[in-house]
Amino acid sequence: MTQPNDPPLTLKKAGVAEPSKGKALPTGRLKRLGKVARIATGVAGGMLAEGTRQLKAGNVPRPRDMLLTPGNARRVAKQLSDMRGAAMKFGQLLSMDSGELLPKELANILATLRAQAQFMPAAQLEQAMQAAYGNAWRKEFSEFNERPIAAASIGQVHSARTHDGQHIVLKVQYPGIAKSIDSDIDNIAMLLRISGLVPTGIDLTPLLDDAKIQLKDETNYKKEARYLTSFTEALQDDQRYCIPTLFPSLSRSNVLAMSFVEGEPIEQLVESSQSIRNAVMVALFELMLSELFELRMMQTDPNFANYLYNATTEKVVLLDFGATRKFKASFIKQYLTLLKAALASDEAGICNAAEKIGYGVGDADSPYRQLIIELFSMVLEPARADAPYDFAASDLPARLAKLGDDAKQHVDFWQAPPADSVYIHRKVGGMFLLASRLKAKVNLNQLMQRWLT
Repeated sequence: MTQPNDPPLTLKKAGVAEPSKGKALPTGRLKRLGKVARIATGVAGGMLAEGTRQLKAGNVPRPRDMLLTPGNARRVAKQLSDMRGAAMKFGQLLSMDSGELLPKELANILATLRAQAQFMPAAQLEQAMQAAYGNAWRKEFSEFNERPIAAASIGQVHSARTHDGQHIVLKVQYPGIAKSIDSDIDNIAMLLRISGLVPTGIDLTPLLDDAKIQLKDETNYKKEARYLTSFTEALQDDQRYCIPTLFPSLSRSNVLAMSFVEGEPIEQLVESSQSIRNAVMVALFELMLSELFELRMMQTDPNFANYLYNATTEKVVLLDFGATRKFKASFIKQYLTLLKAALASDEAGICNAAEKIGYGVGDADSPYRQLIIELFSMVLEPARADAPYDFAASDLPARLAKLGDDAKQHVDFWQAPPADSVYIHRKVGGMFLLASRLKAKVNLNQLMQRWLT
């Protein structure tokens, strides 16, 4: 889980931002469908009110302007936040689209989900813990804090102690979340379709099917435990990283038990020295490249809350491996070919590799193909210069947004992007955002040479 998605699996020295109140999670299929229906009804009512207001002001409103209002943004975000689960996760995933598929106004609406979630009331927490450990579940721990540290889309995190005094955290999954994934995604996709927010002609089916698989993996805590163990083994010799220790004897299919780890929120490093900020981002960018090209196994959720920094040990704490995704060797090989072509300004190579991956690049010599070439070239700007790139001073996000707007003039060429690429770009975008937040300067070209040569 993670901040563009779910919570940290640890307490923070600088104080814990606790959820403010509990709210029951709708667990039945019909109840959750009712939530989606309320979204549609609320949005429709909001459109009617906005249209009336515009007409009274002497304006002729466009349907898009009536739909994407602040009021409707709040309605959508609140209902998806209340639903949690796949509905909230899919909203978070779509919010990372960066304007390639959805209107940026909708992406902004969905982006509010990254920091929102209600926690379970006491009765549902009791249900989840009894399902994990039985009716006498409290005997499993010497201490258990019923007030969650954090709440997110799949579950919430509690502090506890073992009988031998070890401080641990428990990630407790919401009841019924795993069973709701298919229907949630289908319902939200239907809402996007009937609202007209997804351009006509784009087949979302491959992306939706893949999202269901990915989200089911995220609810599989046994699989997450295996990923946590795999990353621990892969990074054990690199002293820059710290990963919580798994407690297998206390973990269950719906509860993941890990050691408590000290650390400050990663974004608080903005107050640290330039050298520390640079070193942290070098470590995170190098980890991302290793995940992609060496491990072929990437933690794809760029939520800031998935990273802490321990100033005493000078280590980056890595949290939450639920969104880990494996990639086929053939895909990574072709993706590396695309990167090399883009860095070399090889236009033919860019188009050839992009098509093999699954991107639509348009007809030869078409304006859309030139736009795609420019897009891939621009994205790699930070890696092109053989010098530290100043992320805080860069206007690259604004220029990419402009290209995204230009792409909307070529809807005939649009198609859903390859699912693997969506998750990679989500991670890359998150790292760029964090580097900008920390005002870091990193020589990405130098870091990438290991895989480019």
